[in-house]
Amino acid sequence: MCNEYQLKLPIADIVATLVEDGVAAAFPEGRPNLEPQESIRIGDRAPVIRTSEAGAELRLLPWSWRSPQGRPVFNFRSDDRSFADVQRCLIPADGFFEFTAAEPGQKRKTKWRFSLADAPLFWIAGLVRQDAFAMLTTEPGADIAPYHDRQIVVLRPEEGAAWLDLRGSERDLLRPLPAGSLNVEKVFPG
Repeated sequence: MCNEYQLKLPIADIVATLVEDGVAAAFPEGRPNLEPQESIRIGDRAPVIRTSEAGAELRLLPWSWRSPQGRPVFNFRSDDRSFADVQRCLIPADGFFEFTAAEPGQKRKTKWRFSLADAPLFWIAGLVRQDAFAMLTTEPGADIAPYHDRQIVVLRPEEGAAWLDLRGSERDLLRPLPAGSLNVEKVFPG
């Protein structure tokens, strides 16, 4: 399951994508100076967009909260659940990684990068709890199934407001994208 993603695009691209979707973002902690991040891992602080009384706000939050057993919760199943009464968020990304068995002669697992085929930026549907975030997961779509038995919920740029405001059907949002929606490239071994 996804335990690493990237966001190399500048903050201006994130804000522009929100504006195109009719969302005005506030910066309660000041406009962050985000460096390109080629690897965001569990426990790292990363930007998320969530709603507040003032509207949509961009905050830097840690990726994962603690379960009652003390384990990190970084992915959260969306299957047959409603998220109407929880704090939803958008996690901006331009790539995410999955890992498969090591190739012959290699000790490390094979690393694959996925990106949206028709846009440079996408959203990952997420939740906020304990002032931290987790990614929602669903059944794998055709692009992910050869690599993993679950996948994160990838939202197209124009679907961000629908997730934040929960416009329309959750089922229509929390699903895999159609075949051919994601590009895949082998990152390791190169």
